Order: sequence, then structure tokens, then C-alpha cells
Amino acid sequence: MVVLRSYVSGSWRAPEDEGEPLHDAVTGEEVARISSAGVDMRGALEYGREVGGPVLRGLTFHQRAALLKALASHLREHREELYALSARTGATLADAKFDVDGGIGVLFGYASKGRRELPNDTVLIEGDVEPLGRGGTFVGQHLCTPSRGVAVQINAFNFPVWGPLEKLAPAFLAGVPSLVKPASRTAYLTARLVELVVESGILPEGAVQLVCGAPRDLLDHLTEQDIVAFTGSAATARRLRAHPAVAGRSVRFNAEADSLNCSILGPDAAPGTREFDLFADQLVTEMTVKAGQKCTAIRRALVPAALIDDVAEAVRDRLARVTVGNPADPDVRMGALAGLDQREEVRRSLKALMDAGRPVFGDPEHVEVVGADAERGAFLSPVLLRADDAGRAEPHEVEAFGPVSTLLPYEGAAAAVELAARGRGSLAGSVVTGDAEFAREVVLGLAPWHGRLLVLNAEDAGESTGHGSPLPPLVHGGPGRAGGGEELGGVRAVVHHMRRTALQSGPAMLTSITGRWVPGTDRTVTAEHPFRRYLEDLRVGDTAVGGPRTVTLGDVEHFAEFTGDTFYAHTDEEAARANPFFGGRVAHGYLVVSFAAGLFVEPSPGPVLANYGLERLRFLTPVKPGDELTVTLTAKQISPREGAEYGEVRWDTDVTNQEGASVAKYDVLTLVAKRPKHD
Repeated sequence: MVVLRSYVSGSWRAPEDEGEPLHDAVTGEEVARISSAGVDMRGALEYGREVGGPVLRGLTFHQRAALLKALASHLREHREELYALSARTGATLADAKFDVDGGIGVLFGYASKGRRELPNDTVLIEGDVEPLGRGGTFVGQHLCTPSRGVAVQINAFNFPVWGPLEKLAPAFLAGVPSLVKPASRTAYLTARLVELVVESGILPEGAVQLVCGAPRDLLDHLTEQDIVAFTGSAATARRLRAHPAVAGRSVRFNAEADSLNCSILGPDAAPGTREFDLFADQLVTEMTVKAGQKCTAIRRALVPAALIDDVAEAVRDRLARVTVGNPADPDVRMGALAGLDQREEVRRSLKALMDAGRPVFGDPEHVEVVGADAERGAFLSPVLLRADDAGRAEPHEVEAFGPVSTLLPYEGAAAAVELAARGRGSLAGSVVTGDAEFAREVVLGLAPWHGRLLVLNAEDAGESTGHGSPLPPLVHGGPGRAGGGEELGGVRAVVHHMRRTALQSGPAMLTSITGRWVPGTDRTVTAEHPFRRYLEDLRVGDTAVGGPRTVTLGDVEHFAEFTGDTFYAHTDEEAARANPFFGGRVAHGYLVVSFAAGLFVEPSPGPVLANYGLERLRFLTPVKPGDELTVTLTAKQISPREGAEYGEVRWDTDVTNQEGASVAKYDVLTLVAKRPKHD
């Protein structure tokens, strides 16, 4: 018999009692025992704060991203083991891949975003510098630093791999250690996942801890710097959010709760259209993947009243081809629910739903099972209901967390939106239509009630990941009943684990604190052109000044002829004079940028490897023939790239005329070589 251990305070701890049994969802056999008896919850949180936190905060975003990528690669080598163990949760191989590969993909996704979208630094500067005084000596900027606490994740049973990893990745990238508390039903799979993480030695000590069993007094010891991410029922979310420590200490709390997600078929999607088939296929997939145990699964299928008979027949025919049984059988398409108690919960919910609708397919009490005992295992037939009175409360209030969905008729886009909103907030929804006007009306009506929306049709079907499939770059959460959270998605999920501070100071002090040059700070004009300096030798504030260069009418006419840009403001004196912005012929903006490059570029081969773009370009003052241009180029931000022989340098570029007025401002982005190792 396996007794699940917790990993806290740097070591594995077996429980002090025999624990509660966990059962194989397919055979009913005991898989393991679980208990958190003897785990020092206060000590675990303090260990994360005092050991894991300082080490993580000492790493840059790029270094943390590299560790996430290494961990993803390591776990990918152990997928087969995780797949095999997933079968005991009732998951088919396809279900297991959805969970395991999805979680590993999240690690890769955040690793990539960390390298591409975050600086190679330990802090994140957010937004522009804000002038706070007229003279330019008092400015402000928002600074994001890692929370000095622990990210406590309380997970649901349905995604024992993806759930922990999708919460771990943004917290780790932000520099915050995690404590994983899995749902007991499938905790043996999460425990093995954490064992693989710990055994790899990739993550710093204290970065990840695991508590198997009841949380007991865990929440009592939370501080203002800790963060809680919860996935589970709306009722449990409400109870945790109201915990005295969470409420009293303003602990940041994010919930992803159950929701009555919908999919809406457009009136254009008649039988025989691509959209009709996509809707029916998607509904069957959402009912049967993970045996319908997905918080984003389609619970309400809204269809035009004129098409409901056709949809019911099409979905019924598809469900009849779904084989239920032992996931080890390659012909089985849907496995068991997570446990017998979960099956009874679904049956109880179905009784309420069947007061409002009649079965189109499936019997909650009987199912043909392949390769297993239908009663010892937690098997349930897919059940499709039809509620002809779409106004009944039950379909919009009762969720059967299993392979269950209800067909609901609607008349018109406004009615569809109103019915969807009766779910009081959902994680995900979808609209299946090729009608752009219908899609716009429905999407704009649904948006306030949904965390994510998919518009599915023939255009995107080939690449679509499907209804409700969580993706690392996008929000994973929803309003109202769905938990009220939307932080877990993209860089916003990283920032969710950080503290935003409005920093006010003078420009020079702001430059020193943030490591980014701020206008108003002294520049350093060196005898050696900064383009001749290796990355390690450059300093923020290093400056090159080029010019002046006089812009002639011949330059303007040649540029117009050479590029084909013969806009009248550059070529027609009378028309340009009538333009209220110019008052006469002016130089092309891109001519100004080109001349500026000629004034600051150092032409000989050197450490600058490439110019890879411009950002924030603005033309501020018209340049007329006879004006003299001077360019001031200042090293604004220097970012070494981990594992590469070069880094990125952002240059503040200010092009001025003979009167000192700025005619153009922008950032030049360059790749600059590091000093060769033999130097």
C-alpha cells in the first residue's frame, strides 16, 4: 500500500496516521492512502518565504525562464509514466495527454514569454515615465517586484498535472515559491509529478512544496504577502475567500470555479454546413473528454429553435458511437469519472436537471462498459438532455460535473445572449457561426459574462484548440460564478504574483533605481563611439551625438522619387501650404529617420550585430527644407541574453532641429555582442 508523502521544509514527510483510502476509478481498488497529519503548515509557509523566496528573487526573469524550460524538457521524458498513472483516475490516453502534455506545454509557453517579453532583470518596469512637475525634475513610474510570500495553490481533481503546472509557471517566473495542495481524489498523480520535479534538482530548494491531504490550519498562517490560487466549486471558493486570514490580511485570492459554460449555434449553421458539424462534434468532445469533468465543458448548448430537432439527432448519433469503459482498451473513447462519490454527485444533479428536460441520449443509471465492471468502476453514460422551455431555472443553475449537457432553444441573438447570461458568469463560451453580424452581436453581449470566447467556423477550425481549452497566453478565469478571477494568462499572470509600487523621484534617482535611463538624467558622451563597445562595456547613459545635417529641397524631392512616396505635403508647395499642420513643403518622416541613422551609425564592423527594429516612433515637429538635424542616441536599457553571445540594447533617440525642438523621438533596438571569451 502506498502512503502519499508531503514534501515540505526540504524533505519528504510521511503522515503520522494511516490516512484515508484513495481508489482506482476504473477497478475500485485501493491505490494509496492520504493524510496531512503531522505536517507543520506554518513551518512549510515560512520555509517557502525564507528559503525559496530569496533564491528565486535573486534570479532574473530570463534565468527563471530557462529553468522552466529545462523542467518542461525533463517532464516530457517522463510522460509515459504519467500517462499510465492517469489511467487510474479514469482517464483515457487522450485524456491523459490533454492533462499531461497541456501542463508541460504551459511550462514551455511561460518559458518562451519570459525570454521574449520580460527583461533579463529581477524587477519589472511597467508603463511610461510619468512627468509629475513642469520642470522635468520630478517624475514617476510603476515598479513591479516579487511578492515576499508563497503562492498557495489549491487544485481540483480533474487536472492533476495541468492544474499545478499552470499555477506554478507564472508564480515561479515572477520569483515566488509555490505550495501545491492537490485534491485528494487524484493526489497520487500530482504527488508523482512533484516527485519528478524534486528528483530533477532543476528548481531551487524551497521553490516547490507539496501537501497531500487536508489543508487543516494552512490558511490560518497566511500573511499579506502570500497569494492563494483556488480551482474548485463556487461554494468552496466563497468559503475560502471569507476565511478570517484571507479577508483580514487582504491576501490576494484568485478563484477559478465551476461554471455553466455555453456554446451557441448560429442560425446560419443549418444541417450540411461546416459549422453545423463543428458544433455537434465539439459538443460531443466536450461531453466525453475527461468524462465531462472539465470546468470549461459545455453544459448548455443553445441552438436556434428551428434547428433543435436536427441538432438533437446529430449529437445523439455521435454519442451512440462513443465507447465507455476501461481506458486501457484502445477502443474506449470515454473512461470513468474520478470516483464513485463523484458519480453519485452527478446523478443527484441530473435528477434536478431532468425536472426541466428530457433525455435525448443516455441513462444515468445504466451504461454498457467495455473491459471493466460498470458498478465497481465510476462509469456513467453520456447524458444529453433537451429542455424545450429554455426559461426554466435548472439548466442555468445546476451543474452536473460529468458527461452531461442540455440542449436549449432560442429565438434571435438577443435571446441567446440573455440565456447565456443567466449562468451568472462563465469561464468559457463559444459561438459557432459563419455570420459575422450575428457573431459580433452575440460576442459583445456575452463578453461581460465570460472569461474567454471562441468564435468557431470553417475559417479557424483547422487550427482551433477547441471550446475552453486553456492557453498560456490568454486569461484563464471568469467573472461572477466562475470565480471572479482572470489573472492566470500571459504576462498578466506573472504580474499577479508581484507587487506594483508607484515610484516618485527625480530622473537621475529613478535611473539609478530601475537601471533604465530616464530623460532628464545626465548623459555620458564618450570619446569612443558606443557602437564600438561590447555589451559588458556599455553603461546606461552612454551617448553619441551626430550632426548637424541640413535637409535640402533636393533631398526631399529625391526621396519622393526614389521611394515613390509623392504625398502632396512633400511635393506640392501650394497644397502643402494650405495644410494646417505644415504651412509649406516638409520632409518625409522616414527621410528624417534615415538621416538620423546616417548621423549615429558607426559604419565599421564591430560589436553591434544588427538593428532589429524601432519602437515608440513619433514625429513631433515638421522638418522643412533648410532645417538642420542633430541626433542624440543614449543607451536606455541593456539586457544580456542568457545562454547567448549577445544581448539587447535599447537606445533613446531624439532628433532635434537647429532650435533644439524635437522633430522625432523613438527607441532603436540593437543586438550587441558580448566580449569574446579569449579577450
